[in-house]
Amino acid sequence: LAQIAAESPELKKHFCSCWLNKATSGSSYCGFATTAFFARTCRVKLEIAPENYYCNYAYKYIHLIKNYSMEDVNFEDFKVKLPFKMAEYPTLIESDKSSEYKEKALNKVRNKLKKLQEQMYAHNKYSMLIVLQGMDTSGKDSLIREVFKEINPRGVTVESFKTPSSNELEHDYLWRHYIKLPEKGKIAVFNRSHYENVLVTRVHPEYLLNENLPSVSTVEDVDAVFWERRMTDINNFEKHLKNSGMIILKFYMNLSKEEQRQRLLRRLEKQKHNWKFSTGDLKERKLWDDYMACYEEAINKTSTDDAPWYAIPADDKEMSRYIVGKVVLEELKKYKDMEYPELDEKVQDNIAMYRRQLETEE
Repeated sequence: LAQIAAESPELKKHFCSCWLNKATSGSSYCGFATTAFFARTCRVKLEIAPENYYCNYAYKYIHLIKNYSMEDVNFEDFKVKLPFKMAEYPTLIESDKSSEYKEKALNKVRNKLKKLQEQMYAHNKYSMLIVLQGMDTSGKDSLIREVFKEINPRGVTVESFKTPSSNELEHDYLWRHYIKLPEKGKIAVFNRSHYENVLVTRVHPEYLLNENLPSVSTVEDVDAVFWERRMTDINNFEKHLKNSGMIILKFYMNLSKEEQRQRLLRRLEKQKHNWKFSTGDLKERKLWDDYMACYEEAINKTSTDDAPWYAIPADDKEMSRYIVGKVVLEELKKYKDMEYPELDEKVQDNIAMYRRQLETEE
């Protein structure tokens, strides 16, 4: 119908009006969602009473069925709005664009990111921390490779946090993350992060016994107050970083359970990917619902103006890379004071002399 109506603005409006009336009479949020989807496809703006409950409910869920092209992506759609409910955020954004088209779009983002990072490096007052969290196979490694590969190596670092070492366990749980934070002018990407301390350790509280905490002798000592305190610590930690000039963006790679199953199968079926497979992946997969509950609470408690969370649809790797890259780019562009430093006035006055010296050098 969208294709048929494409040549006629009046026909578009007529279809939308009829569909909307039908949905209204049936009090069907599904009908509203279909109408809104049709209107978006036809580029028709709908005027709907804001007090209509079903309408608002439908628009709340409309992103679940959007058929995006790259130009349609509204990055605010993926910024977490509280209260965060995992089921309301899509794991897949359908696109009619080819892989080649998506790669070209990402390449444009990469080149702009490269220039802005160079500017941030020269300005030397801001730094950026990018947190990537997600279930196994959610595409974090390849995203880092593809989004940041054009940036000068001196300007970006990647840190991966696995099981704490004996030395790390002799310090507080944030210490090993603090010492890996970026210097001014640089970007640090945390592939898994300090959030493992309210995710993995919450699903497996027995791991906390290795931290030798004075208040935790047994797993039974770990209660809701303990986790509330940890998330408050993380918020204070990030607020301190923000106040010191660090730009913080946190991305939850929202992968569906079915897509994870398919990716694990590919690791088994393709010999060159066998090395990526671990039997531990299957054990953790059985705890999927526990992880989803922990992610949902952690994101609800720690998504702030200082350090917002974004829920990125991760079932399509190419699209997720583009969205993350674009969010990072748009955030850096907000910092209008980030400029190249000017030369000292004395140096500027003598530029001609310095040029002559170099040109006449034997």
